[in-house]
Amino acid sequence: MNLTLPRPDEVSLTPRDRVFAAIEVLIGVAVVMGHNVYHKLPNEVPILVLLLWASLLIRRRPWSSVGLCRPRSWWVVLGVAVLAAVLLGLKDAVTEPLAHWIWHQQEKTPSLFADQYRHNALHAAASLGVVWTFAAFGEELAYRALLLRRAADALNGSGIGYAAAVVLSSVLFGFGHFFKGPAGVFDSTVSGLILAAAYWVARRNLWAPILAHGLVDTFVVIATYVGWG
Repeated sequence: MNLTLPRPDEVSLTPRDRVFAAIEVLIGVAVVMGHNVYHKLPNEVPILVLLLWASLLIRRRPWSSVGLCRPRSWWVVLGVAVLAAVLLGLKDAVTEPLAHWIWHQQEKTPSLFADQYRHNALHAAASLGVVWTFAAFGEELAYRALLLRRAADALNGSGIGYAAAVVLSSVLFGFGHFFKGPAGVFDSTVSGLILAAAYWVARRNLWAPILAHGLVDTFVVIATYVGWG
């Protein structure tokens, strides 16, 4: 049984390519943990985006090879994104009580969405800028386009390897929100799995998780502004 997934760039990976991909992933792990857990490095997102850019440049691969391209159908991508955003919103009904049962605490709210900013239109506008650039665009480039794809490359794109890459990148995405506490790491890991699924269902087109990420964070910004808690 052939478990090798079709590669959108149709490039066969050599052992050297796989080693290079594994090194990139290890650097990514060190950057994520170095900033979020050990506080020894600047924010990981710009660093990982630069690492992705350098990787594509060195390998002479276009941005489309990681899914940053026009999809075959924007309607399909938008549908996948909306479904993923809905799942991201509904998952809290399961993850929050489960996390509270395990760790006896709720996840910490990011300062961007603190109650003190309700009815603050200027802050809401600034927050929307942050969630669509740094969070939606930046984090999807870092965690899906780089860490997920390069982990899958290191494992030669096999079905089992891709599944392992999804889990690894999602766990790292969870640790990327280490400031939210153990409950927040768990919740963000589940979010990472949903976003990775959106990436896969959309035929590895990066606009699906970008839009899903931006939509759900936009809802949180609006909820903060109107005081829905």
